[in-house]
Amino acid sequence: MTVSTALPISFGNAIGLSCRECGAHYDLGAAYACADCFGPLEVAYDFSGVRRDDITAGPTNIWRYAPLLPVPAAAAAAPNLNPGWTRLHSADRLAAELGMRKLWVKDDSGNPTHSFKDRVVAVAQGAARALGLTTLACASTGNLAHAVAAAAARAGMGSAVIIPSNLEAGKTVTTATYGGLLLAVEGTYDDVNRLCSELIGEEVTNGWGFVNVNLRPYYAEGSKSVGYEIAEQLGWRLPQQVVAPVASGSLLTKVDKSWRELADLGFVSPSDYRVFGAQATGCSPVAQAFDAGWDVVRPVKPDTIAKSLAIGNPADGPYALDAVRRTGGAVASVSDEEIVEGIRLLARTEGVFAETAGGVVVATLRALLADGRLDPDAETVILNTGDGLKTLDAVLAYGAPTAVIQPDADAVVDLLTNVP
Repeated sequence: MTVSTALPISFGNAIGLSCRECGAHYDLGAAYACADCFGPLEVAYDFSGVRRDDITAGPTNIWRYAPLLPVPAAAAAAPNLNPGWTRLHSADRLAAELGMRKLWVKDDSGNPTHSFKDRVVAVAQGAARALGLTTLACASTGNLAHAVAAAAARAGMGSAVIIPSNLEAGKTVTTATYGGLLLAVEGTYDDVNRLCSELIGEEVTNGWGFVNVNLRPYYAEGSKSVGYEIAEQLGWRLPQQVVAPVASGSLLTKVDKSWRELADLGFVSPSDYRVFGAQATGCSPVAQAFDAGWDVVRPVKPDTIAKSLAIGNPADGPYALDAVRRTGGAVASVSDEEIVEGIRLLARTEGVFAETAGGVVVATLRALLADGRLDPDAETVILNTGDGLKTLDAVLAYGAPTAVIQPDADAVVDLLTNVP
C-alpha cells in the first residue's frame, strides 16, 4: 500500500516512510503512524550511491552523515546548532576500577545544549522547514525541551515546549531563557505526550511540528549519528559491547540500526556486538519486560531521580527488546542510590560529570559486570547523554566543601596534618 502526500520535497537519500509492523509504505510527510495498523513509521532509504569518502569529506558535525540521514540538501546550510562529533573518551581509569580491558565513554554532554537531543532536533528541524512548519514543538522530560527552544531561537522559528511540572530547575530555567512558549503540565511525561498528540489536530497549532510526535520518523533517525561517530572514531570498526540509557528506547535501537547500516554498506567489517539497555528501577518497564521474557512492555508510573529517563510507556520499548535479544545483550535497572554512585564514580575516575541518565548507565555497567552478563574483556562503549549541571539536585548532598577555613597557610597545614 502506498499513500501519496503529494509533497514536492527532497529528504536526501530518504525515499519514503514504512511501517515497522506491517510494512506499508508511504510518501514522505508529517506522518508518524500507519493508517492500516497504527504501527510506528520509520524512514526508508536508497543508499546505493553513498560512499565512505562522502562521509569523511564532510564537516565535523552531524551533517557529516547527511547522506545517511533524512535531511534536505539545505539543512546544513540553514541556521542551526550544528551538533555532533562529540568526543569518544578512553575511560582507562574507570576500566581499571571495574576490572575491564577496554572502555570508552561517548560523551554527548559536549553538544550545544549539553545533551544528545541536539542531534535529533537538528534532523527534525530540517524536516520541519521542508514541510513548511514554522514552530518547533515537543513533549519533553527536560533535555529535549532545552534543545528545541535553542534550535528554534537559532533559526528564528517559534518554539512550543510542554513538560511535566516536576522537572529539575536547571532544565526548566534553561528552556525558559530562550523566550519561547513553555507549558508545565501537572502530570507525568506520558500525560504530556498524550496532550501533544491531541494538539496536532487543533487549528490553533497549525504550523507546529512536534519533533517527537508528527515529525518522529525524522527526529528518531538523528540518534543514528551517535553510532556512526563511534564507528568512525574507532577507525571504522564496531565495539563488542555498548550500554545505552533507555527512555523511549529509540536511542538504543538507532545505534543498533546505524551499525547494521554501516556493515551493509561495507563501511565497517561485519562483526558481532551486544547491546545492553540501562534503566532506573523507579521507571524500568523495558527491564521488567526483559526479565519476565515478555514481548510487550507494560506501562509503569515513574518515580526516580533520573527524570530524563522517566517515560513509563516507552514507544520504542518492544523494539529495544528486539535489539537486545537479537544481539545477546540485556536490559537492567539500578536504584536511585546506585545512580548517584555512578555519577560520582565517572566524575572521580574520568573527570566526566554526567547527568542522572549517565549515572544510570555507569551503575548498570557495574551491575552487569557483577552478575556476569557483560564481558569485562570485550571492548565496550557506554553512552553519556547529558551534562551533570542539568541535574545538580541529584548530587547536592555531596556538594559541600571539604572544610571551611581562614585565609591562612597555617590553617591549611593544620587541616592536612590532622586529616584522619
